[in-house]
Amino acid sequence: MKDLTNRVAIVTGSSSGVGAATARLLAAQGCHVVINYNRNSSGAKQVASDCEVAGAEALVLRANVAIDEDCVALAQAANDKWGRVDVLVNNAGTTKFVDHDNLEGLSAADFQHIYGVNVVGAYQMTRAVSPSMHSQEEGGVVVNVASTAGITGIGSCVAYAASKGAMVTMTLSLARALGPKLRINAVCPGFIEGDWLKEGYGDERYAKLMASNQNNAPLGVTATPETVAEAILHFISGPQVVTGETLVVDGGRHLTMTPLSRR
Repeated sequence: MKDLTNRVAIVTGSSSGVGAATARLLAAQGCHVVINYNRNSSGAKQVASDCEVAGAEALVLRANVAIDEDCVALAQAANDKWGRVDVLVNNAGTTKFVDHDNLEGLSAADFQHIYGVNVVGAYQMTRAVSPSMHSQEEGGVVVNVASTAGITGIGSCVAYAASKGAMVTMTLSLARALGPKLRINAVCPGFIEGDWLKEGYGDERYAKLMASNQNNAPLGVTATPETVAEAILHFISGPQVVTGETLVVDGGRHLTMTPLSRR
């Protein structure tokens, strides 16, 4: 799948951030894209417009990936319009910003909501596109957007870190189960510059966290939506013999986290 011209991708949570950057990058490669949003319709429409300017076709659909019927509808819409699904990027995610030592800050409902989107949603989307990908001669590729939170135990809250760890494990399980037709890999970004973390942490803490990550990363940088999108594209159009792998995208920050430091 090195040539993405006229291929079809579904990118969940693609109205902003990493999802939007990924959709734009795929469109620039000639790939038609399903732009998915849950609340940000104006953002989704702008991303679709950007993709069309790049020469690709785009379809904008509202769906909550935690709801199985919505996942099935996303896959069906792509098949109805283009007759195929070649790429799935499981990017939709949610969290709650709670310090890890605040055990009263998370309820069972919080865990269930976060897992429902981050883990169950990715599973349901993979299941929804699997028949189409299996019917195609070249199969298809799934990229799960996890997080360094899932391999280091840091991040916005305990439930988020646990959900991303589960996503990494699920990547291994599904890569083993769904080959040879499907290749399934994961990217694990660290701190990503942008509005999501800025809104969650507030301007002051966001700036401190970004500076800390940059100062402690061997490359002296933090990830951006665009650099994460490049890593996702690597798994889609790069080496075709890779599955069940996890790529850390954090400027090497994880290399300085033994023993783990609190943030």
